[in-house]
Amino acid sequence: MARIAGRFGRIEPRRAATAYARGLLADIDRKNRWNLAEHAGLAGPQALQRLLRTARWDADQVRDDVRAFVVDRLGPGGVLIVDETGFVKKGAGSAGVQRQYTGTAGRIENSQVGVFLAYATPAGRALLDRRLYLPERTWLADPDRCQATGVPHEIGFATKPALGTAMVLAALKAGVQAAWVTGDEVYGQDPRLRAALEEHRMGYVLAIAGNRRFELEGVRVSAAEIATRVADRHWHRYRAGQGAKGPRWYAWAWARIDEGEAQGYRWLLIRRNLTTGELAFYRCYAPTRQPLMALVKIAGIRWAVEESFQAAKGQVGLDHYQVRTWTAWHRHMTLAMLALAVLTAIAAAQPPSGQDHIPLTMPEIRRLLAVLVLTPHSSVTDVLRWSYWRRCHQATAQRCHYQRRSEP
Repeated sequence: MARIAGRFGRIEPRRAATAYARGLLADIDRKNRWNLAEHAGLAGPQALQRLLRTARWDADQVRDDVRAFVVDRLGPGGVLIVDETGFVKKGAGSAGVQRQYTGTAGRIENSQVGVFLAYATPAGRALLDRRLYLPERTWLADPDRCQATGVPHEIGFATKPALGTAMVLAALKAGVQAAWVTGDEVYGQDPRLRAALEEHRMGYVLAIAGNRRFELEGVRVSAAEIATRVADRHWHRYRAGQGAKGPRWYAWAWARIDEGEAQGYRWLLIRRNLTTGELAFYRCYAPTRQPLMALVKIAGIRWAVEESFQAAKGQVGLDHYQVRTWTAWHRHMTLAMLALAVLTAIAAAQPPSGQDHIPLTMPEIRRLLAVLVLTPHSSVTDVLRWSYWRRCHQATAQRCHYQRRSEP
């Protein structure tokens, strides 16, 4: 918290931010503002509501501090990973919400979508940046709706790859020493993202669909067609990282692709499942020649962002927020990223474990923090006072809801 203390001009929001971050790391089932305020021993959630909605502090500056902290603890030379995750919501009043596909639910749901940038090294992985995706037709074409949720007037439409590009370039400008970028098909199909990375001589391994076409020996063919031409002797068995059930082994092949006079080296990387034979494809670039194993390693690191999402949602309440405005969303995400960075730093700093036990995991670190450091000693009076406050608030909400339903 000392790293970000200077971002708050007054002591009240600084104390509220400390209480908020401690609550996100605490042993609380649902980390909304009510429960966080009760954990902090506050008289009500108003201070935390002001912290997210109206208090004067810049979440982007705190984001910069979190990014510097993560890179400092995990070390340079990592991989930047771009991906999005969904937040299922009810109603239509939250910024950016609409019915859209989200991988979180695996189907079309009423949800918000956030695009995130993760950073991964052998020491660990964490989230560096976040942007809320605003649909053009249902949001940016409706100024009144944007104004109601506090969307800044200067915000224009940006695709998910455009948001990812902006975050990668911001990280490079801030001095993050990374040589590779990876992402899924949403980002692999965007030529402007690839052009921006090549302009900065950043290597990338981006997933693509099998129907993408390339210039191979003077002929335009799809990635799937190239895979059918690979002879058995050209498939190589490599491990693509460590999974929950052990090493992830696949068969890999690659082909050099020609894209005119552009500088650098470009490849089509093909992955084949050893059991099902299912194929996956990656578009790759590097300013210098690379071995096949280097591209395989970067392709395997992409799953680190999914692990970061799982840890952020399961351990520090990334998706537990109850806010509607643009500013509050970015502030909650920033503080959740800070809490995740704390867990990541502790996990990265631990010494090697023995043969009889595994290293400390993020859930175990958070559990120890909650028990040894963050657990408050509440009196019976405090517990009963919060129970009374919740029931009064719920009665008011119920009465207002019934009144709206009864109006003609």
